[in-house]
Amino acid sequence: MQSLGGRSLDWVDGAVLMVDQTRLPDSYETLRIESVPDMVAAIRRLSVRGAPAIGVAGALGVVLAMQAHGTSGEGLDSAVAFLRQARPTAVNLARMVDRVAALAGQGIDRALREALRIRDEEIAASISMGEYGADLVLELVNKPSARAMTICNTGGLATIERGTALAVIQTLHERGSLAEALALETRPLLQGARLTTWELGRMGAPHRLLVDSAAPFMLARRQADVVLTGADRVAANGDTANKIGTFSLALGARNAGVPFIVVAPESTLDFETPDGQSIPIEDRDGDEVVSVRTATTAPENTRAANPAFDITPVSLITAIVTDRRVVRLDRGDNLDSVPLGELRSPHAEL
Repeated sequence: MQSLGGRSLDWVDGAVLMVDQTRLPDSYETLRIESVPDMVAAIRRLSVRGAPAIGVAGALGVVLAMQAHGTSGEGLDSAVAFLRQARPTAVNLARMVDRVAALAGQGIDRALREALRIRDEEIAASISMGEYGADLVLELVNKPSARAMTICNTGGLATIERGTALAVIQTLHERGSLAEALALETRPLLQGARLTTWELGRMGAPHRLLVDSAAPFMLARRQADVVLTGADRVAANGDTANKIGTFSLALGARNAGVPFIVVAPESTLDFETPDGQSIPIEDRDGDEVVSVRTATTAPENTRAANPAFDITPVSLITAIVTDRRVVRLDRGDNLDSVPLGELRSPHAEL
């Protein structure tokens, strides 16, 4: 089995190699994806997940489609459409598929360069979000170290390296400014319990795991200084789609007076979608709710609702942090009023 080092997926010897996130934390296994049907299956079963990561997966999937069908024709068009529709809520997937597919006529080498450029952009964005976000957290909490609560998994597994919200937590930890990370388990698929705690452990960050329903109460008891979440899509008005449970977390944060910060790259902002009501919400199989991995948790034939995402209205969000700016919604900023800045790195001041 090949190791990807610190990356969640990459292009290796003419195929996509990715960490199989369904196997974590029990075992670290990689998948070699050589066809579009296998890529779509991996995206749908959440072997690869997180808006930036599936955007990169989709971009590389177009290259796989070109290897199978050439640079034009019905076969390529069908494969590209299949990729775009693998998951509907995260805007990155369709956007990055389209970006690479638009170059198909220039040949497979040109398409591959563009897909790898998208990969590298997401890596740089993760580093920059960590810097912008850590500065904002310390400004808002006005303490030398912060207790940060987060939901789902927003680390390198969800991007390519480091992450979005978890990149902020990692940067705080590297600066010696993280008192503790509080990770929600994130039912029904336990991305927080399985993946976020795995990543926090690997980075050596102090952390505790809590059940989703405990989060608002712990916020009310002042057990966290800030809430950091990712986003699968940010609408033009600032409404945000993220993992189910994020809306409840935002309500709890507002009640407790705790800053609620959304961390997402510019590639996740969707100015063609006016507001949260216009974001499609993926409904997943109810079997995910009535069982945990291989263990059944409800009586046979129990029906279940399973929305994978919810919408947090802009009115509940303190700030949106991207790789190029901080939009302070609590001060009256919006996505149109704050200009893009520079990508940041830990050594930008040197």
